[in-house]
Amino acid sequence: MKRRTVLRGIAATAAAAATGARVAIAQPARVRTLRLAPQANLTLLDPHFTTAQVTTNHAWAIYDTLFAITANGEPRPQMAAGYSIEDDGRTCLITLRDGLKFHNGEPVLARDCAQSLIRWSARESLGQSASKFIESWGVRDDRTIKISLKRPLPLLIPILARGGASIPFIMPEHIARTDPYKQVTETIGSGPFRFVKDEFVPGSRVAYTRNADYVPRQEPVDWTSGGKIAHFDRVEWHIIPDAATASAALQSGEIDWYEHVQPDLLPLLRANPNIVIADANPTGFNGIMRFNHIQPPFNNVAIRRAVMMAVDQGDYMASITAADPTAFRVCKSLLPCGTADGREIGASAMPGDLDRARAALKAAGYNNEKVVILSPTDFVTIGPLGDVSYDLLKRLGMNVEIVQTDWGTVTQRRASKETVDKGGWSLMHTWGSTTTIGTPVGQFFMRGMGDRGWFGWFKDDTIEQLTEQWLLAPTDQERATIADAIQTQAFQTVPSVPLGQFKIRTALRRNLTGYIEATGAFPWNIRRV
Repeated sequence: MKRRTVLRGIAATAAAAATGARVAIAQPARVRTLRLAPQANLTLLDPHFTTAQVTTNHAWAIYDTLFAITANGEPRPQMAAGYSIEDDGRTCLITLRDGLKFHNGEPVLARDCAQSLIRWSARESLGQSASKFIESWGVRDDRTIKISLKRPLPLLIPILARGGASIPFIMPEHIARTDPYKQVTETIGSGPFRFVKDEFVPGSRVAYTRNADYVPRQEPVDWTSGGKIAHFDRVEWHIIPDAATASAALQSGEIDWYEHVQPDLLPLLRANPNIVIADANPTGFNGIMRFNHIQPPFNNVAIRRAVMMAVDQGDYMASITAADPTAFRVCKSLLPCGTADGREIGASAMPGDLDRARAALKAAGYNNEKVVILSPTDFVTIGPLGDVSYDLLKRLGMNVEIVQTDWGTVTQRRASKETVDKGGWSLMHTWGSTTTIGTPVGQFFMRGMGDRGWFGWFKDDTIEQLTEQWLLAPTDQERATIADAIQTQAFQTVPSVPLGQFKIRTALRRNLTGYIEATGAFPWNIRRV
């Protein structure tokens, strides 16, 4: 179906929903196409290049990984048939399973995997941390990857299984040789679906077709691990920025899946017997206010502390959960509450006291520098956070401008290191899933890696030294002590401000089964009944 036809049908559905008229379902009940309204517009296709979740969801469809994790966080072989640790922990040999092919028909070889790991680890914070202990990402033969280590790294396999801000997806060697700070120009994976490049229309539609050459593992699917069986011949993403229109399209059957539901639409969808509401990720999400640390005024740590002092997490959480108390919790921790190290170290630094914050801002020497907030209009679980910050900073007495654009534009502009008068930025908001940022080494919003780190480019050598100690600590108790020291330092230097922990709801047609409550919109295992 052409873009104009789809948009015309969706618009008609929205109008009919408003008048109560009956609308014909746009696709037959048994058609072998899954239609999804994704969380945001897809503009970046390279999962090593960006941490945007919508790009990661795109990558889950077309790429695969050497290892994967279960719902309990256990690492499992995926493209790997198995592995061994030799030479007193200084060599890791990973054997590839049979039948792996890229979408261009070429076999997946060890050198493809090694080069993909090199590219991923050059940019991703967790990968960079692991690389400090890697002598080489090499090969022994076509089916065996050989990772040589400078010293034993007990968490190597969990790191390769979990990834971090981005996932170590495997690409062909010639593509993986692309500079990690430049986007790849070819999209070729070995996963259960193929990307249909000719049908890609940013802002409108993304299409995938089932990969007939994909050989699933024989184990049951469990989060990102196991047998990724593609039951649909085709998957389409229809970009629908307006939440009411997306909701109406789901109710009529024009789409099958509305990935991130605007909270105030949940009662309407729950009342529809043909709709099922589920958690987009049962472990939850964690809101983040992120500063640009290399530009005024937030290159001044005292100003960052003053803003953090004023933050009331309840205001932020209410804005994205329609004030549903069952959908969020206050969590004054940069490591997610409920995880092993998620203790609320920041409680005293975040009193939510506007008067104290105003006094602290004045004492910090704020001189009316402009603060530019980047805020997406089409991302229902991020955009409202920008509105709350705009109001808060105005009440603090700051000179504030909010730039509201689509999420794709935000993800591109956040890479700018220019001053605000030349297209730069001061403040933005995002979130991280608990499964992604649940450890000090994976919490990229807290890492102090400077130019090598996440957008905002926060630098803190103490945090990096402590993180390395955490990675090598031999016991849980030692890791807990180090994690507390990392958070104590972070609440002094303020790389980011935690805004609370919350749930995102997803909605599907009841005739779909096999949905995996996990970290992304996985297109495998799901089928129509």
